[in-house]
Amino acid sequence: MTLTAHSPTNHPVTEVRPVSEVRPGQDAQAALDQAPAGGEVRLLAGEHRGPLWVRRSDVRLRGEGAHLTRIVPGAHTEVDVPRLHDAPPSVLSGVVVHGDDLSGVSVEALTVEGFTGAGVYAHSVSGIRVVGVHAINDDVWGVYVRESEAVEVVGCTTTGAQYAGIGLSFCPDSRARIADCMSHGNAFGVFVDNSSGAVVDRCTATGNAIGVLMLNQVYEGEPEGGVRDCLVTGCTLVANGLSAGVEDEGLGAAGPPISGVGIGLVGVERVAVVGNEIRGNVPSGPSVMEGAVSISSSAAFGGDDPRDVTVMWNSFDANEPRDVHGDDTRSRQRFTHNRFGVSWADGVPGQL
Repeated sequence: MTLTAHSPTNHPVTEVRPVSEVRPGQDAQAALDQAPAGGEVRLLAGEHRGPLWVRRSDVRLRGEGAHLTRIVPGAHTEVDVPRLHDAPPSVLSGVVVHGDDLSGVSVEALTVEGFTGAGVYAHSVSGIRVVGVHAINDDVWGVYVRESEAVEVVGCTTTGAQYAGIGLSFCPDSRARIADCMSHGNAFGVFVDNSSGAVVDRCTATGNAIGVLMLNQVYEGEPEGGVRDCLVTGCTLVANGLSAGVEDEGLGAAGPPISGVGIGLVGVERVAVVGNEIRGNVPSGPSVMEGAVSISSSAAFGGDDPRDVTVMWNSFDANEPRDVHGDDTRSRQRFTHNRFGVSWADGVPGQL
């Protein structure tokens, strides 16, 4: 493990970021625990053993690129790494970001693969950045952020999670930007769960049961819910046809059956769906949502009726059984300048 200092060469030196370089086989956890504020722990190319716990503020954990630096299960550590909420002790996540008054943490440019929990799990963090991370075949979540604010998940690839490739839960002031991500082969590509102020921008979700799910639902013993003031824009939501919520231990086991959905909006308020490509979403199993864009109420299970949803400038094609499906609250929503293929039997306003 080596310590170096890196600073720009074409500007006056105003700040030096200490960098601790960790080679495969060296103790990355010790480097994280010793990192000063503003420091970087750089995992050099190769295979590193996790889990790893970031519990100091203003620290960057960085690899040399997702194709070069991998974190896989196998670390033998006395550190009691925090588990996923409500998960048994045997469920471990690859990189955990959690601590008292934790802020300003970045996880960048690496792959986290094969963990029984999440690839990256951040809880109670103000200012969390997950950039250029591949979360591959992590059992429960790919990238999972809970009860945090000022969230960035950018340029990430997630696949093979039982629930969401990217999940944002109970973040009422998330100020989240989820951008330029690819999510494939999960129950939900992107899941905004009782969180507000999130922007999902230029993401691709394909081969999931549902591309993007925004859900307002009350859970006993959990923080107050709600999904408000969110935007889904510039996304490609194509061929999401897996079947979830059917088998007890299978994909999306905790939820109702879902399949063939591009975007699901449940009990949301002031959410805009603008300029997305929504194509080829065809169910392969039962689904409580009957459209490539599904807008429904959660009032029956403690949430709200959807209000002030805007669906505009989207392109729909080859979805089954219809492009857009809404319950009897659809008069409260706005549809304009969309290009539909198949839609409600009685027509949808806003057709180009």
